[in-house]
Amino acid sequence: MYDLNDKRWVKNVGQLRATDHEVVLTFDDGPSRQLEAILDVLQEKQVPAAFFWQTRLLYNERPWQRVIQEGHQLGSHTHSHKNLSRLPKVGQWKQIKDSVDKMRKITNTNVSLFRPPFGQYDESTMEILEELNITPVMWEISSYDWIHKKNPETITSNVAAHVRDGSIILLHELEQTQAVLPRLIDEIRNKGYQFTLL
Repeated sequence: MYDLNDKRWVKNVGQLRATDHEVVLTFDDGPSRQLEAILDVLQEKQVPAAFFWQTRLLYNERPWQRVIQEGHQLGSHTHSHKNLSRLPKVGQWKQIKDSVDKMRKITNTNVSLFRPPFGQYDESTMEILEELNITPVMWEISSYDWIHKKNPETITSNVAAHVRDGSIILLHELEQTQAVLPRLIDEIRNKGYQFTLL
């Protein structure tokens, strides 16, 4: 796997143009059935977030309009969640370019953020993103929400125990994540942090 400290990845508060005590919530693997409920929580709590979507799940019928109207960000998570580090460059190009093109066509917005599935990428990935003028985004804190369906409170503790200035927090559009999201937001705010965008 490529060096996660590579300066080409958006990872820290300076690159986010954020001030002290700001963090970013990011949601992968949508748009899912949980999207509306997640957006309801974010709206109630007045929290912006970034969503990284697989475009195989993106249709006009999905509530993508709310994401844009309510001030959130959209980014690509490839078309079908392939491990890019296992694909030749031409395969990576298709996964990334097709995804970005479809998102732009459906949402009529300039999609310029990208997160690789499984956090896996290589030099070819970076070359493609540079060619397409797309900003790569990793994360600093993983909630591990996908493995805590039976114990969702662990999601909150996983994040709250490690949050710091400029943290990019990895979440997913899952039922258990939506269930604990209000408390997670409150816990982060109680530690003195506010939420910003990438």
